Amino acid sequence: MTKNTIEVKNLQVTKQKDWAAGLTAVVSAYKNVSTKVGPIKGTRLLTQLNQIEGFDCPGCAWPDPLLKRSTFEFCENGAKAIADEATSKRATSAFFEQHSIEDLKYKSDRWLNDQGRLVEPLFLAEGAKHYQPISWSDALELIAKNLSQLDSPNHAAFYTSGRTSNEAAFLYQLFVRQFGTNNLPDCSNMCHESSGVGLTETIGVSKGTVSLHDLENSEAIFIFGQNPGSNHPRMLTSLQAAKRQGAKIVAINPLDEAGLKRFKNPQEAEGLIGAGTALRDLYLPVKINGDVAFLKGLCKALIERDAAGQDVLDHGFIAEYCHGFTAFEQNMLDTSWTHIEQHSGLTQNQINQAADIACASKKTICCWAMGMTQHKNAVANVQLMTNFLMLQGNLGKPGAGVCPVRGHSNVQGDRTMGIWEKPSTAFLDALQQTYDFEVPREPGYDTIETIQAMAKGQVKVLFALGGNFYRATPDHTATKQALANCELTVQVSTKLNQSHLYTGKNALILPALGRTELDQQTSGIQTVTVENSMGVVQTSHGKIPPASNLLKSEVAIVADLATLTLPNSQINWLQMKADYRLIRDGIAQVIPDFERFNQRIEEFGEFELPNVVRDERKFVTASGKANFIVHDIESVHVPAGCLLMMTIRSHDQFNTTVYTNNDRYRGIHGSRRVIFVNAEDLIDLGLQAGQQIDIHSHWQNEKIHTRTADDFTLVEYGIPRGCAAAYYPETNDLIPLSSVADKSNTPAYKSVVISLHKKTDKEN
Repeated sequence: MTKNTIEVKNLQVTKQKDWAAGLTAVVSAYKNVSTKVGPIKGTRLLTQLNQIEGFDCPGCAWPDPLLKRSTFEFCENGAKAIADEATSKRATSAFFEQHSIEDLKYKSDRWLNDQGRLVEPLFLAEGAKHYQPISWSDALELIAKNLSQLDSPNHAAFYTSGRTSNEAAFLYQLFVRQFGTNNLPDCSNMCHESSGVGLTETIGVSKGTVSLHDLENSEAIFIFGQNPGSNHPRMLTSLQAAKRQGAKIVAINPLDEAGLKRFKNPQEAEGLIGAGTALRDLYLPVKINGDVAFLKGLCKALIERDAAGQDVLDHGFIAEYCHGFTAFEQNMLDTSWTHIEQHSGLTQNQINQAADIACASKKTICCWAMGMTQHKNAVANVQLMTNFLMLQGNLGKPGAGVCPVRGHSNVQGDRTMGIWEKPSTAFLDALQQTYDFEVPREPGYDTIETIQAMAKGQVKVLFALGGNFYRATPDHTATKQALANCELTVQVSTKLNQSHLYTGKNALILPALGRTELDQQTSGIQTVTVENSMGVVQTSHGKIPPASNLLKSEVAIVADLATLTLPNSQINWLQMKADYRLIRDGIAQVIPDFERFNQRIEEFGEFELPNVVRDERKFVTASGKANFIVHDIESVHVPAGCLLMMTIRSHDQFNTTVYTNNDRYRGIHGSRRVIFVNAEDLIDLGLQAGQQIDIHSHWQNEKIHTRTADDFTLVEYGIPRGCAAAYYPETNDLIPLSSVADKSNTPAYKSVVISLHKKTDKEN
């Protein structure tokens, strides 16, 4: 055992990697599909992944090259997602006869997922200890009965995950709104809601403004709070292309992730046997929640240089297209460097190095993920990144703009299709005109509000179209109690997860087709569509027989339920179930920019949605311009003896789905119950690497001031002083429902005040 290696119980910690992908990723990808699916079937699936006539990856929403694909248009994590969905293992009724709900609650997320595909509808009656098989007709009638007996449609909530197709999402929101509510919480509430709120206020568009071509032809790329090597591995190929064109890459993150150090492209000989491509030119180890301070420092540096006579700012762009610059400029000048350094954890010299790169670039892009969107001041993070770009006119021109990178395959498409608790008046008007019913106008509940409403008895039925609602949310204790208040909870799922174990008084599991599977309806095999992170709508065609002849598509589930629940509806739900082209015809009438929807996808297989900021330099805001917005530095107070923790994901994980207990890029093998801490903090706290500890989180103005997560192992890691990191969702219970981002109400998973407590010898 070297000095870089420690072993504790099942945990082995080795030196972290300084590169990503390469031959190791290839071996891992094929090992996964060969083991879970079979070598021949698995290889065939991989060659169809992300192809025009193939199926869209059910993993992340990274875009494919428009109308052109490589033969192997997938990454290691995409292969894991496919292997996981197309596995030959099945969780049959015999499995549920053998395992009670209480037994299953002691199993890990990974173990539950590893039991295989769900193959038939299942029912858990009040007081029962086991799920029992139920027919589709009885299951759907039970849901319809519970919905129809509610005193108000607002006593039901309808959750959606980003795996849902455009067709299923549109039909789902249509059903929910004709039922009479806007209670449409979704996974976006927990991830990029802060991006949508922040961008809408600054530039009038809630989505990113760049294309894949823009990214690969940019001169400077600033990457904030993101780990592409594990969460969006195909992004590394685009960063490599940009790097080879001469782009400078700046990584701003508390952890120095392997994927931004060096990329070994597995589709090149140099990537398989050589050193690969160095990516980042500058790494800035910002403190957790120090991004507002850093961004103010970066903007201050540019403004000061321009005032000193350097030609830095784009004054023409600012004068013609921007509002609020004078107040913004003064606020930057009034903010002291001492204040910026103290709260960012970076020196003025480090920030000036970033400013040097920005000043040398005529085309700059800011990319970010949940490291920026899950803080109390997350909206400020997003707006300051946008304001930084505005200073140099980096909006509405090739190679420049904002790039929020979505984490789930169609989370952006769901929102475009109307999955939103606060829909626009224009959307509701179009829906009402097209389908001729009185749409509800009152805003609905988002995810956090749904949990709070369940706790108060104001939501009695929760229907979840995909996802792992219980495990993905913060404050598992409160969420569990809220769910238990419901009369009925329904999960549309492909695999077993903890949301099937923490339920309402009665619970249903409805097994759905996966993205890889053939969707046969009465008019023939159906095609669905998704929208990726860069606004491209593309087709997805299932290729393999379903895991069971009892699986239904999400579209079919929604259509059958709507038919039973709304017997007087004038909408022909079953006709749309039979032929998804009819759903797309409706989308084309309701949603702008989807005209000739069917014809366009039949002709090209995909098309790019317009973006007024990118295409026209048009800003649909209250001012009619891009808005500079002043934000104060409001850091989280961390008492003496405490640290500020953020939750992170491992390399062998997708959202709440855990493939293995390893995280090879960070050198973690065999356990997920670890917490990463700076070496000097360990000394100050009287602790040491390898020690077993409990984590306590601390909250003011909460009934429960201290929450605990037990049995974690300390890992010494290169993270800024005063900071710590641990895996999601194992530490979600440390975060109360009240800890959310201003304006967006997104849980603040990345800003958790904690203390570490040694286990006694007896406890160990």
